[in-house]
Amino acid sequence: MTAVSSNGEYSFTKPNRESITLLAGLGVEGDVHAGVTVKHRSRVAQDPTQPNLRQVHVIQEELFDELGEAGFRVAAGELGENITSRGVDLLGLPVGALLRVGAEAVVEVTGLRNPCLQIEGFQPGPLKQVVGRDGLGNIVRRAGVMSIVKAGGVVRPGDAITVELPAGPHRPLDRV
Repeated sequence: MTAVSSNGEYSFTKPNRESITLLAGLGVEGDVHAGVTVKHRSRVAQDPTQPNLRQVHVIQEELFDELGEAGFRVAAGELGENITSRGVDLLGLPVGALLRVGAEAVVEVTGLRNPCLQIEGFQPGPLKQVVGRDGLGNIVRRAGVMSIVKAGGVVRPGDAITVELPAGPHRPLDRV
């Protein structure tokens, strides 16, 4: 993992930290999106009692490289993620995959992040880079994965992330 980020206030970006603490069943300690029920404003407006399947946002740093090639400058935390990874095929994981992060923490992948128009306020243009369509016209989301915390612990940049796949058959990720 290359960076960890959190923010106690609603903001599109999240400042990088020396470490973050993942709390089982809640999310990132002190982060505005931590909690048992949904915290994302649009989802709270729909139904504030929904379970929070978006406790921890993990994004692949390789996306920043691709955005850079398209002329955008994006750094860790700037797309609102909590954990920035490198070398893990996040988008290819199935629902229920476990990410072991650092010495103790475990998060369970619940689905794909569905980026919203706020990304255009951060920098005009990248929304079309992170959400598009494949050759069959299906929507393709590339802005990382959302997860819930199964086992807590302190995580830091440089900590390893290992993947444990669930028993099959595997369900492909969809937006959460």
